[in-house]
Amino acid sequence: MERAEYERMHAVEDRMWWYRGLRLLVADLLRRALERSDVAGCALDAGCGTGGMLAKLGASVGSHVTIGLEYDANAAALALAKTQRPIVVGSVTEMPLGDARIAAYLSLDVLCHAGVEPSAALEEARRCLAPNGVAIFNLPAYSWLLSAHDRRVHNVRRFTRGEARRLLASHGFRVVRSTYWNTLLFPLMLLHRLIEKDDAESDVREFPPWQDSMFSALLAVERAAIRCGLRLPFGGSLILVASRDG
Repeated sequence: MERAEYERMHAVEDRMWWYRGLRLLVADLLRRALERSDVAGCALDAGCGTGGMLAKLGASVGSHVTIGLEYDANAAALALAKTQRPIVVGSVTEMPLGDARIAAYLSLDVLCHAGVEPSAALEEARRCLAPNGVAIFNLPAYSWLLSAHDRRVHNVRRFTRGEARRLLASHGFRVVRSTYWNTLLFPLMLLHRLIEKDDAESDVREFPPWQDSMFSALLAVERAAIRCGLRLPFGGSLILVASRDG
């Protein structure tokens, strides 16, 4: 992303309903997955941006210390200031980490980025994860929803659940859970995409307090449903919990 987009993200990510909802969902799924795992190592946020997810997780998840990896040095500096966690400057397609050194790998809206080749990133994730290590992927859904927002943040691909599951399986991951989310707001998202102009600004912005609270409440309903084991049939985003095979 351009520096302006990183600065925009840094400014609003702790106050925007979508970011808060994503991080609450990921933190819950990660803690539950690690509770069932005896794999040793750190928890890596690969492509940590300006550090919002790391800040949510804190210094550790259970017995696993948290660290970040970020390609953009400006974003990495913002993440370090925000989290006081170790941030490695590097690419998800060539990570400066040893083999089988991490217990958990987070990839939040990274495989969709123009600067990332998904197969190379997944090969690196598998290399660095310990056997049976946990991986969580969040992805934007449906290629036909590519929009002005995607262009602003340099997203060039979106996924269906089936496409994402097949991609992970082809690189040595066993998908444990997968579901769409941002389902209840999907009709509004679709309407917005249909009427937006080609030069529309990014969706990363502050919303009026009443709207932010309403959207946050709807995402809370979805998190409760996912926590109960339900798989949502469609949505603006897709999340998968996987483990490294063998």
